[in-house]
Amino acid sequence: MTLPAADATGNLTIRPYSIVQSIIYDEQKGKATGVRIIDSETNEDIEYSARIIFVNASTLGTTQILLNSTSNRFENGLGNDSGELGHNLMDHTYRVGATGKVDGFDDEYYKGRRPNGIYIPRYVNIDEKSKTDKFLRGFGYQGAGFRGGNPANIESFGADYKDSILKPGPWEFFITGFAECLPYHDNQVYLNKEVLDKWGQPTLSIDAEFKANEKAINKQIQEDAVEMLTKSGLKDVMGFDNNHPPGYGVHEMGTARMGRDPKTSVLNGFNQIHSVKNVFVTDGACMTSSSCVNPSLTYMAITARAADYAVSELKKNNL
Repeated sequence: MTLPAADATGNLTIRPYSIVQSIIYDEQKGKATGVRIIDSETNEDIEYSARIIFVNASTLGTTQILLNSTSNRFENGLGNDSGELGHNLMDHTYRVGATGKVDGFDDEYYKGRRPNGIYIPRYVNIDEKSKTDKFLRGFGYQGAGFRGGNPANIESFGADYKDSILKPGPWEFFITGFAECLPYHDNQVYLNKEVLDKWGQPTLSIDAEFKANEKAINKQIQEDAVEMLTKSGLKDVMGFDNNHPPGYGVHEMGTARMGRDPKTSVLNGFNQIHSVKNVFVTDGACMTSSSCVNPSLTYMAITARAADYAVSELKKNNL
């Protein structure tokens, strides 16, 4: 909805095939003056000027750009006075929970009126009654019902075989947890100047893992999931934990975190880089906590808030 609204102003230009190489910083003005891009088709270097820059290239893309934006003032990346740029990477744990079979409903299938997905909100560590000493923070569940197909038999063929594999199997139901990952300083990303991409730019290396707290939460997720589905009357309930490393949840957060103290954070409360006030970061890179829910709406809310603030500050000639 935001792109049509922006287009209606007559001031929107979308330039495809553009790789942002870096943000241009003017040391005399003490602010960013534009963006340097590489045309991915022609390899041409192009610079664009801007009074305000919003860096929303997704968590890892944003931090890669900031790390690559170096100058005499910022030798280790734009706005990286604190040294926190690239650190505190988070992602939700993924694919741990339980599944089971449901008797009946053999005349129901995926078309027409069918069950939608469900969500079970966090219920651990939200007050004194629900507090546990097993781990910090908590988790929520997503789940859904479905009918699997009959397994294929590669030795069969013909019309009867094709009909058989299209016949729906029994109903099954699963719930899978998304747990909060704590912001560890040593979960980090950094530029790899030894391995360059096809445009000659440093690639981004990722060094992150789920630690003891996340593993303890996952253990609880699986145990609770098995208990809930069993007590709900499902058959053949089985817990699962695919032991995915960070990245599979695709909810990357952190690496340019907000904070009140410039010595321990990259951005202030309005998502401005502490030391470069006309550059804003409002995607997942700004997050200080991963919570246990999908963060997309949070990004949208803080972006709207920061954009409103930026316009106000621009009108006051503060940027």
